[in-house]
Amino acid sequence: MSRPSVFGSPLFLGFDHLEQMLDRVAKNADGYPPYNIEQTAENRLRITLAVAGFAMDDLQITQEDNQLVIRGRQRDDSEGRIFLHRGIAARQFQRAFVLAEGIEVEGAWLDNGLLHVDLQRPQPEVRVRTIQIHGGQGNPGASQGSAPNGSPPRGVDGRSVGARTVNGAAMPVVEGRASRG
Repeated sequence: MSRPSVFGSPLFLGFDHLEQMLDRVAKNADGYPPYNIEQTAENRLRITLAVAGFAMDDLQITQEDNQLVIRGRQRDDSEGRIFLHRGIAARQFQRAFVLAEGIEVEGAWLDNGLLHVDLQRPQPEVRVRTIQIHGGQGNPGASQGSAPNGSPPRGVDGRSVGARTVNGAAMPVVEGRASRG
């Protein structure tokens, strides 16, 4: 049985990739290792993971499409040691973060058991596009005010029909008179 999806609505066209990202995030719900995400400047973020006991060689950071994946694998150095109590496990982990379009990884460093990853969010370009509105029967190539053969448009009764603007609204004109119907 499949679960119902919000993104199955006809109002959300082209958002199926968001559903896939949400599924990936849900699978990554394990709380280890703990992490912080902080905003260090207007367009900069920092992810900090608590990775005590991991050396630099034990950690790997990759960017796979729009996912930042951090993996840790400690070597088992318990050979020849006898533990009376072992509360610090040599545990491996994988933590994935979904990055928004355009987020760039600037760098990473390990300091006192904390792994820091700096991200930059570039300023989005403001794009404004004006869409031209055409009159007629839904044909953007048709010019308003003339019939296909170049003669003035005719009404049902054969009289000349045009359009004029009254208070900003287009009103049909029949033989020079505005009609409101």
